[in-house]
Amino acid sequence: MLTLEKSKELISRTTTEPHLIVHATAVMAAMGGMAAHFGENVEHWQAIGYLHDYDYEQYPTEHLKHTAEPLAAEGVSEEEIRAILSHGYGHCTDVEPITNMEKSLYTVDELTGIIHAAARMRPLGITDLEVSSFMKKFKDKKFAAKCDRELIRKGCELLGMEVKEVSDICIQAMKPFAAELGVGPKE
Repeated sequence: MLTLEKSKELISRTTTEPHLIVHATAVMAAMGGMAAHFGENVEHWQAIGYLHDYDYEQYPTEHLKHTAEPLAAEGVSEEEIRAILSHGYGHCTDVEPITNMEKSLYTVDELTGIIHAAARMRPLGITDLEVSSFMKKFKDKKFAAKCDRELIRKGCELLGMEVKEVSDICIQAMKPFAAELGVGPKE
């Protein structure tokens, strides 16, 4: 089973840009929250979240095309690779998210971007971010405009959950990582 330690080791070989490490950390945290929600193995889901953009820095225009083979060679299971590939469903892979892990990764990849942007706007960062405040930002299409809200809605639908519920889980899961995410209180 993929561990968070192994994910961090693997990512360190392909990813050096600080913003991509922050994104990996945000998705890792959110996936941990989703795992807890579904009663699954938190560290395992965190490991999948941390590793999800394994090939992005090296191959941004061919994202997820250079993931399966090298990860399989490192002992990452087919199920874990499939989960990683599923987050690109509809835009860079045809791997449809089926399990709760896959559906969660598909959804939180984009959602964490909006949460992170909203937290950066606040004096206390994510530490006092409530879902009601976040939803106002989510509904503002001009805010964090590059984050695909339709994809997030589709992911929430796949999960059978409301955007507000998934957002709250992710916000709460990201709070303990405020310092690593650069969204702690401003000094």
